[in-house]
Amino acid sequence: MKFAHTAIAAALGLAFSGAVLAQAGTIQRDVNQQNRIEQGLKSGELNTREAARLEREESRVERDQARAMQDGKLSPAEKARLAREQNKVSRDIYREKHDAQKGDPSSASSQRMQADVQRNANQQSRIEQGVQSGSLTTREAARLERGQARDSRLQAREQRRIQRNENRESRKIRREKHDAQTK
Repeated sequence: MKFAHTAIAAALGLAFSGAVLAQAGTIQRDVNQQNRIEQGLKSGELNTREAARLEREESRVERDQARAMQDGKLSPAEKARLAREQNKVSRDIYREKHDAQKGDPSSASSQRMQADVQRNANQQSRIEQGVQSGSLTTREAARLERGQARDSRLQAREQRRIQRNENRESRKIRREKHDAQTK
């Protein structure tokens, strides 16, 4: 009888660790993709508009991960769906980094975006470390992922608003410089 209890406990432990490892893998992939976006901003391969679009995509994946983990497990179908979503984001990052558009890494908007993306990557790393160490349950990690997704959406929305305002000011400067008035 003692063997049966030990076997059941071991099986439950393996099932739980499998769910934790599956979640940790998806979180690590989020961290990697956040780092790729940040690297693209720093190198000028991504402009802020492209990075904001990629951040929105990444935030959708994080939200879907949080929903999938609400019950504490990832089903094979959920794992497959999340993998497809992450593959799409990965392809989009590659495409955006290798297109003809370039960004200015030293611009104020790029600096803000770089800081936001770096913070997101750090937060994702902390969640992953908590899951791997066992200090976070899968439900706690799911709740934290939902919060991260919400914050990413808010950051992207704010970045779009700032970019629109900066573009408007840029158009005003051009208009004033090229009007008929002189000194």
